Formats: sequence, structure tokens, C-alpha cells
Amino acid sequence: MEQINKIELLGIVGSVRFQHINDKPMAKFTVVTNRAYKNKEGAPIIETQWHNVTAFEGKNVQDLDKIEKGRPIRLFGRLQVQRYTGMDGVERTSVDIICNRLIHLPENTEVQYEM
Repeated sequence: MEQINKIELLGIVGSVRFQHINDKPMAKFTVVTNRAYKNKEGAPIIETQWHNVTAFEGKNVQDLDKIEKGRPIRLFGRLQVQRYTGMDGVERTSVDIICNRLIHLPENTEVQYEM
């Protein structure tokens, strides 16, 4: 049986940090997405989520230097969950998206949600 771990995001870039790992360009950035719905009373609710993304330059992930705060972006990848113990001794969980395909969208692209 095939096992699947994939995610697709269409959102706006938040913070961005570039670095090289073994001479390979890499970007760690955040993407914000919104989901709109109406509650039981019919009032509109907008749920905002921030996602942590790691992208290594490759065949389907190019032009990492074009990733900028405030730009719309579409990406595909997989979830990676890591558990670690912080400096304070508290166990924590981190959920990251490992990007395997990246699409840079034009600046004027509207990333909208529907009610």
C-alpha cells in the first residue's frame, strides 16, 4: 500500500533566512495562509495559520533568492515532525514543511479566500 505525506500551500511569505548547507543553497521561511468560514451564527471567521518551510535549491526548487517577505508563493512538499528538548528541559514538537516544488507568483497575484 502506498503511503502519502504531501502538502500544498498558497500563501504569503513572512520571514526569510538564507544559508548554505554543504555548498547547497537553502532557505528557511514562513508562509501565512488564511481559511475563511462562517460560525453557527453566520458570522465570518478568518483562521490564520503560520507554516515553517525549508527549501533546498534543486530541479523543482529554483531561484530561492526571489523569496521575499510579502510575496505570494505556491509550494508543494511533505510534513516533517521533530521532537526535541529545549534548553529549559521542556520537550517540544516542531512541524516543518520540506519543500520539493516551488512556484514564484507575480507580486500582484491575489491570494484570496472565499466565504
